[in-house]
Amino acid sequence: MLQVKNISKAFPGVQALDDVSIDFQGGELHGLLGENGAGKSTLVKIICGVYKQDKGQLFYNKKPLEVESVKDASSKGINMVMQELQVLNISSVAENIMIDKFDKFSKGGFINWRRIHKEAQQFLDFVELDVPPTALVGYLSPVQKKMVQIARALSSQSKILLLDEPTSSITDKEADILFGILNKLKEQGIVLIFVTHKLEEVFKYCEKASVLRDGKLIGTKPISELKQKEVIRMMIGREEKIESYSNENVNRSKKVLEVRNLSRENKVHDVSLDLYEGEVLGIYGLIGSGRTEFARLLIGEDKKDSGEVILNGKKIEIKSLSEAIYKYKMGYVTENRKEEGLFLMDNVRRNVNVVVWPEISGNLLKLIKNKAERDNVKKMIKELDIRVTNSEQIVGNLSGGNQQKVSIAKWLIAECEILIFDEPTIGIDVGAKKYIHKLIYNLANDYNKSIILISSDLPEVVTISNRIIVFNNKKVIGEVEEVPKIEDSYDQVSHQIGEFYLKKV
Repeated sequence: MLQVKNISKAFPGVQALDDVSIDFQGGELHGLLGENGAGKSTLVKIICGVYKQDKGQLFYNKKPLEVESVKDASSKGINMVMQELQVLNISSVAENIMIDKFDKFSKGGFINWRRIHKEAQQFLDFVELDVPPTALVGYLSPVQKKMVQIARALSSQSKILLLDEPTSSITDKEADILFGILNKLKEQGIVLIFVTHKLEEVFKYCEKASVLRDGKLIGTKPISELKQKEVIRMMIGREEKIESYSNENVNRSKKVLEVRNLSRENKVHDVSLDLYEGEVLGIYGLIGSGRTEFARLLIGEDKKDSGEVILNGKKIEIKSLSEAIYKYKMGYVTENRKEEGLFLMDNVRRNVNVVVWPEISGNLLKLIKNKAERDNVKKMIKELDIRVTNSEQIVGNLSGGNQQKVSIAKWLIAECEILIFDEPTIGIDVGAKKYIHKLIYNLANDYNKSIILISSDLPEVVTISNRIIVFNNKKVIGEVEEVPKIEDSYDQVSHQIGEFYLKKV
């Protein structure tokens, strides 16, 4: 058993954890829940040696546990599988799994690769990953990379395994595989701490859940004694209010965008759709269904094989993302904000302004106008309620919800008329999710922006969208022509979408 006793941790101006005590039992999957900024990340980073607590003590099997660093934690069997895929793409599977153990397999300056591959194979077999240990990690799928991360943690003889949003970039089917592996680990008595924003996974797979809010422990209960509404109330301090966004300002007489028979081999096939002024067009489908691949073709990030794109009645050829932005006023909020959407090591000011640098640079020497940058970021911090100490704060230190607001802000500063949101609320908490939903609605309803909302979260798509296009197997399989804004709209739409899938089966 891992015991967290009276843990407190403060950062300048913030009490991140305040007297938190939780018992994590071996052989259980224990959900750790809370909004962004609740203290979840701080707690798991203390357990795995990234931070040192100001007060309190850790115990393992009732004995004091001192963790001085990440390396020290690993040596004591404490490992973490991060939300971001932390693998070396240019290295082999075996190298990724055994990277911190090469000294055990070397002699006289030579590495015994046969032994390394044999050792790595044992952990590949355990996580049921059917790839050779010599395979390059860069060619693996996201879920395969996640399994490599888990195999690496297990190779360190993990007694405590922390998982941070482990299903954020994988499909439901792949998630079932992952949780099957976790069930095997439970049988070994490993302490499993599961940080997530997906409440349905907590209720499906976890035995217990602990909820943090504003750095304090609100409660720990067995899942059998909890209901989803109660968990949400514990997380946000209020009853969840289900909002229905009824956008009355869609201009059906003005087609802003028309896509006709857009195709690329092995990406998307024969996709056609229309987008109207002031509309939120939902695109629903699971990862791999072709939805993100369609967006990348649309903005010129990938090249199409065939098809037409018509903007405001004129046929256009978008050859690059920069053309999409500067020539056609189309913005793309990527699902992978940490690798593609933001410069995590840079500050909020530069991240917000990066897209408009060509416009705010002086004619002489093309130097960026600092006042314009400051004015822009000040405006966005206020309008999007970005929680920062100041505009010079490093983006990588912000919560997931605030990072997403920064990612969105740069496209608003660029005054894009068409905005594509790809999984806009992935990995963010309930409160931030509601804020993003309201923001997308306001952009369409109040500012006549035309929105394409890509999501695998059906309640999200139903909540905001005026129409829904359904993707499966890299093509469109159906359209919900009008999303009813009534209490049972989710049941109606989910049934209709289910019929689309059944027809294809």
